[in-house]
Amino acid sequence: MFSGVLKKMTSIHDDPVRYILDFDNDLLFLNQVIGKKIKFHKTGYCCLSCFENLQIFANGFCKKCFFESPLSGEWVMKPELSKAHLKIEDRDISYEKKVQLQNHIVYLSKTSGIKVGVTRSNNMTTRWIDQGAIEAVVLIEVPNRYLAGIAEVKLKDKFSDKTNWRKMLTSNIDEADIKNEKKIAIDSLGSEFQDYFKNDSKVLKFNYQIDKLIDSVKSISLKKSDDVEGKLIGIKGQYLIFDDSSVFNVRSNEGYVVDISISD
Repeated sequence: MFSGVLKKMTSIHDDPVRYILDFDNDLLFLNQVIGKKIKFHKTGYCCLSCFENLQIFANGFCKKCFFESPLSGEWVMKPELSKAHLKIEDRDISYEKKVQLQNHIVYLSKTSGIKVGVTRSNNMTTRWIDQGAIEAVVLIEVPNRYLAGIAEVKLKDKFSDKTNWRKMLTSNIDEADIKNEKKIAIDSLGSEFQDYFKNDSKVLKFNYQIDKLIDSVKSISLKKSDDVEGKLIGIKGQYLIFDDSSVFNVRSNEGYVVDISISD
């Protein structure tokens, strides 16, 4: 039996990608569970900001923290709204400077298809795995989150910034040559960002352990039920894939306190 607060899976870029659930007093190596039955039983809540036993509102936060914590500021999802480079506070200027005023990359990844995204330079491999990318390449590296956000907005005319998670988890991924798409993206960014181009960046590839490919998926969640269970056949992105084609997004269930049991 494993018990603790659900947080997104820790990933290791290996072949295949390895996944770990990290609890306060234990580690659950999930690749070793593939082929076995796993059950999550919800026993309570723990907001990832205030750590109180309060009902989770969104993204692992209680309602108060979702609207007040610097961890969930609007700039997190919309980097172009970052203001720390102007010394303007959103919710907590010291935290915002720490996160926003560091090198960020703008990238293309192949998830359900080719998408554009932003992440911190020291977080890119984790970011790509969390999205279930099978390939990824860096376009530019800039000194703050705001510039990355502006570049991403510019590229949204040609590339989606969203992943179709249903396609990502099945065998229906769009075929596209990410190297050719990178050329299109670089041309679209133009001279405004030419000092930041990463022309020498290589395409990284990711392989996930999935015992059986599925053609369609259905989502299950601890928001709707106190129990989630099934025979684990694979892991991709932040999703656990079960043999009945149901999938459990660990990141979407952050903040729930659970007991986990495993059986043959």
